[in-house]
Amino acid sequence: MGDFFNTILSPLYYLVSGIMLGWHWVFEHLGLPADSGWTWMLSIVGLTVTIRAMLIPLFVKQIKSSRNMQLLQPQVKELQKKYGHDRERLAQEQMKLFKDTGTNPLSSCMPLLLQMPIFFALFRVIDHAANGEARGFLKEEQAESIKDAVFLGVHIADRFVDGDTTVKLITGTMVVIMCATTFTTQRQLMSKNMPPSAMTGQYAQTQKMMLYVLPFVFAIGGIAFPIGVLMYWVTSNLWTMGQQFWVIRNNPVPGTEAARAKERRDAAKGKTVAPPEGATSTETKTETKAPPQRQQPRNQSRKNRKKPGGGK
Repeated sequence: MGDFFNTILSPLYYLVSGIMLGWHWVFEHLGLPADSGWTWMLSIVGLTVTIRAMLIPLFVKQIKSSRNMQLLQPQVKELQKKYGHDRERLAQEQMKLFKDTGTNPLSSCMPLLLQMPIFFALFRVIDHAANGEARGFLKEEQAESIKDAVFLGVHIADRFVDGDTTVKLITGTMVVIMCATTFTTQRQLMSKNMPPSAMTGQYAQTQKMMLYVLPFVFAIGGIAFPIGVLMYWVTSNLWTMGQQFWVIRNNPVPGTEAARAKERRDAAKGKTVAPPEGATSTETKTETKAPPQRQQPRNQSRKNRKKPGGGK
């Protein structure tokens, strides 16, 4: 089973180790010691940033799909009322609705699903390096360097389950940060960027479940991962939180608290406020008024201009 798992992940060993070594080369040439734990940890951060940047197109699709799912909730509820007695017909009508609107319910999970193999590949690369075994593009001396690298007083290959007090403190802190950022990101989405119509359907129930289940799952799994892998996870969560904050702030779903906040900011800046969903163009409001034009004097003859009062 282990050989089969290694065969499946083997291409990803080369991808992960190659990107990490590329960043390690950059930081080494910037003056950081090659065997320093900081150099290897920053290389893992660089790996995370590279992977997340590559996934930006998928993130855009995820945002569009998630937004469509929220806006379609009233129609989904109508289908549930109409075909609730016939589950097969209900599923067919829902799939037709999603197809007609270009919505893929699975798109919201794609970035996470694609990251998981990379995550496990990094876990295997660091885990094997902890035993001095090289994977992917790593050489034996580089695997030994990772094994002996020290970051904040602990080895980057150490894990909570088999570490001393310092290791448990560092890994525990990183797991808490990881869970807190996961919860904050999901909470931010639900509280600010979901319209009232989407807060009571099945989609909302799924979001609420993920809000509490995912941090719990990450906390349980996090204690078994090396510190270097936790660094990847924490960095990825911070990226997700910042990326989502930017999207919610600059391109919110119509009818949400985030959309109203953006309207207030635009109004304060004197920008035209976009009409709400379904509004006509005559309903668009602007917060600025054009300055009154200066009235030009009437043309008068030279004789009249010389008279007091303009010839009155």
